[in-house]
Amino acid sequence: MVNSVVQLLSFIFAVTGWVMAITVTVLPQWKVSAFIGSNILTSEISWEGIWMTCIYQTTGHMQCKTYDSMLALPPDLQAARALMCVSIFLGWLSCTVSCCGMKCTTCAGEDRQTKASIALSGGVLFILTGLCVLVPVSWTANTVVMNFYNPNVPIMHKRELGQAIYLGWASPNPCPMNNYTVLFKQN
Repeated sequence: MVNSVVQLLSFIFAVTGWVMAITVTVLPQWKVSAFIGSNILTSEISWEGIWMTCIYQTTGHMQCKTYDSMLALPPDLQAARALMCVSIFLGWLSCTVSCCGMKCTTCAGEDRQTKASIALSGGVLFILTGLCVLVPVSWTANTVVMNFYNPNVPIMHKRELGQAIYLGWASPNPCPMNNYTVLFKQN
């Protein structure tokens, strides 16, 4: 009974991480700049995501524009698009596989060894999902930091880490590992 509860809690945490990865993918706040002109009334905040850029003005107006060409994007954003889409698919696949291997389901029959193998496969897929999220988020963060401290980049083009980066670092949690180590301690 205790193993089933731990397994179910771990699965809930893993699904939460997957939902956070989906959120990171659609958020436009990967790179953020706060530019204040000579007049405080012309303040605007620029957001850059992997799908679009948005400009938010202090008047409350926000304009978003999708990128015109994928080939015109920098390599970190091109890789981020691909890896985040792969992570969403792997997250869905790992949720499906893990559900079949959990003790509380009967999808794969009653054989403990088969269910443990299926659950372990789901755990490996969750880990791959987490890696597919961590790579583009960390790569983009590295690019932002390197450009911020580069004296050749004009001040207007310097960016800071956005909220999506921090959410991306929090999304791949290690909880699925508990789920799959418990499986091998079955009586």
